[in-house]
Amino acid sequence: MEGQISIRRAEAGDDAALLDIYKPFITDTVVTFEYDVPTAAEFAARITGTLTDFPYLVCERDGAPVGYAYAHRIRERAAYDWAAELSIYLAPAAQGRGVGTALYGCLTDLLEMQHLRILYGCVTLPNEGSRRLHEKLGFTLTGVWHGSGWKFGRWHDVGWFEKRLGGDAPAQPVVPFPALEEEKIQECLRRYTAMLKMED
Repeated sequence: MEGQISIRRAEAGDDAALLDIYKPFITDTVVTFEYDVPTAAEFAARITGTLTDFPYLVCERDGAPVGYAYAHRIRERAAYDWAAELSIYLAPAAQGRGVGTALYGCLTDLLEMQHLRILYGCVTLPNEGSRRLHEKLGFTLTGVWHGSGWKFGRWHDVGWFEKRLGGDAPAQPVVPFPALEEEKIQECLRRYTAMLKMED
């Protein structure tokens, strides 16, 4: 996977390219429990909707996205404001090359800047690659929902991975992603882009 690589903030105009990455996970795998491929317009709305509160990151190689990661609310009650669920999808050419580690690591750092305190990864089991990624970044498997999803004619287990940030100190108000200092965002993106360049 040669060429110029970078991590940046997603934009609505990334809809078609990111949907191309996501579509095979819907049609060919149980990684996502989504059944129907969304339209590009629906996917663009997901990107912009996420960015009102949380980071949505893209890794691109020579200007073409090869992976993306984002966070979203895990529950609607106010007490869950400090919790988020993370998602990541990589094109085949980007898998096993450190892209997932860099995207997830950058996403985690940005969420910590927002004062989030607990992060979750929801993984259809078995998925050895996703398990290794979560454990490498300090997540622990805290429970399994047995037979909780029906896809492709059978039931599937789901594992919940958890990472706590900031200890047990009192909660601070959550800062919406657009309200973070732009230079801090860019520094984080640069740091993890540099990590990827070292992998080349």
